[in-house]
Amino acid sequence: MSGLPFALRVLSLYAQGTFPMAQSRDDGDLHVIDPKVRGILPLDGFHISRSLARRLRRGEFTATTDTAFEEVVTLCADRDETWINATLREVYTTAHRLGRAHSLEVWQDGRLVGGTFGISQGGAFFAESMFSKKTDASKAALAWLVQRLTTRGYTLCDTQFLTPHLASLGGIEITRTAFRERLALALSLDVSFGPAGRLCPAASLLGQPTR
Repeated sequence: MSGLPFALRVLSLYAQGTFPMAQSRDDGDLHVIDPKVRGILPLDGFHISRSLARRLRRGEFTATTDTAFEEVVTLCADRDETWINATLREVYTTAHRLGRAHSLEVWQDGRLVGGTFGISQGGAFFAESMFSKKTDASKAALAWLVQRLTTRGYTLCDTQFLTPHLASLGGIEITRTAFRERLALALSLDVSFGPAGRLCPAASLLGQPTR
C-alpha cells in the first residue's frame, strides 16, 4: 500500500501513542507497536559526554536540518538488521514533503557523518532512528536536536525504546499511561520545527550538562 491517504493513516498512529515498525527490511507489512514502557529523552535533562564536549569545542562538527532527509533515512536503515522497510521509507518521505517529518544532519569536512530523523506533531517529536559514521556524531545530532526542539517550544521527545546509548545521554523510561499524558499536552501545542538550513555553531551546545 502507498500514497498520501495511507501515509496519513500511518502518521495518525503517533497521535494515539503508538508507532509503526516492520520486522525487517524485507517484511511487507507494518506492525502497530504500543509498548507498556516508553523511552523518552527529557529536553531539560540531556547530557553531553566529555568526549563530545571536547569535539564540540574544537568545532569538528557542523549541523543542518532538512537538507538531506532521504539520505539520512537511507543511512539509518543501512545496517544488518533494520525495521525500516520500503513502505516506511515511503511514509517518511511523504511526511517530510508535508512538513511532518524532519532530519538533522551532522557534517565533518563536507561529509555527512551522522544524523537523526523523526515525526513532528504539535509539541511532540517522535525520534525514529539515528546513525553515525564518526565517533560521537550521533550524540552530536541528538544534542543539536534537543537544542532545536527546546528553542522551538517542544515539550516531548519520544525515543520509543530506551537503549544504553540513549540512557547515557539522559534518556529515561516512563509508563504507557505517563507517556500518553505527556503526549496529550504536547499535541495541544502549536509549534513548528522551523526552517531548514545550517544550525548554530557547536559551541552553542556546551551550555547543556556534561558527564
